[in-house]
Amino acid sequence: MSRTNFDTLLEAGCHFGHLKRKWNPSMAPYIFMERNGIHIIDLHKTVAKVDEAADALKQIAKSGKKVLFVATKKQAKQVVAEKAASVNMPYVIERWPGGMLTNFPTIRKAVKKMATIDKLTNDGTYSNLSKREILQISRQRAKLEKNLGSIADLTRLPSALFVVDVLKENIAVREANRLGIPVFAIVDTNSDPLNVDYVIPANDDATKSIEVILDACCGAIAEGLEERKAEKVDMEAAGENAPKAGKKKNTKARMDKAEEEAINASKAAAFLKEDEEA
Repeated sequence: MSRTNFDTLLEAGCHFGHLKRKWNPSMAPYIFMERNGIHIIDLHKTVAKVDEAADALKQIAKSGKKVLFVATKKQAKQVVAEKAASVNMPYVIERWPGGMLTNFPTIRKAVKKMATIDKLTNDGTYSNLSKREILQISRQRAKLEKNLGSIADLTRLPSALFVVDVLKENIAVREANRLGIPVFAIVDTNSDPLNVDYVIPANDDATKSIEVILDACCGAIAEGLEERKAEKVDMEAAGENAPKAGKKKNTKARMDKAEEEAINASKAAAFLKEDEEA
């Protein structure tokens, strides 16, 4: 069953592209027609592409890997933050930190610095500092939290990137391409889809349009996480039964060994008795 449908996308305004003079020719396969100088996106293709992307995201989540959501434009920030947080995935909604993927160890150092500040604040180490020094540290902590707080749990490179507006987030897309990280993206008629692995042709300027597509994709991620949790429970149950079977085997082995020793002892006694009689 499809994760979304034509009517839902139409109602959300996913079909509205950009002005004809701003179009990218690479988006031609996803454009249905032109009306009043504006390109109209073929929503039948959008439905198929959403399903394709959702299935791939589900498999990534099921394997226990992370998907990094990127959206720094005003219309998308809040929606992306809510949807990504609902499935416990990292996200970037402020300025994209250049080199976040290609220079990931440096970004991790900044995140660790934030954790260190928290630790030293809680254990009273900073209590002896002056008010000015404490204020400077607090401001530094707030800045780190704003830019990197949402990726504090990202201990390794993400397995995929989900981008809203590849034109605005072109640096993030280029970094992902360089590292071979698959890119999922909502691509409008003015953007280049050639650097995107999973293209979702749709209006990337309307909050409602972004929300509808994220609902379908995050729903798939949630399904993947649930299936992973269920498999983990089954494996743990199987693991609990396995040692019991092994224990019985060991017990039986010990019993066999004891019987063998008893037989050997009786044979030795009989041999000694025969030796004494001789």
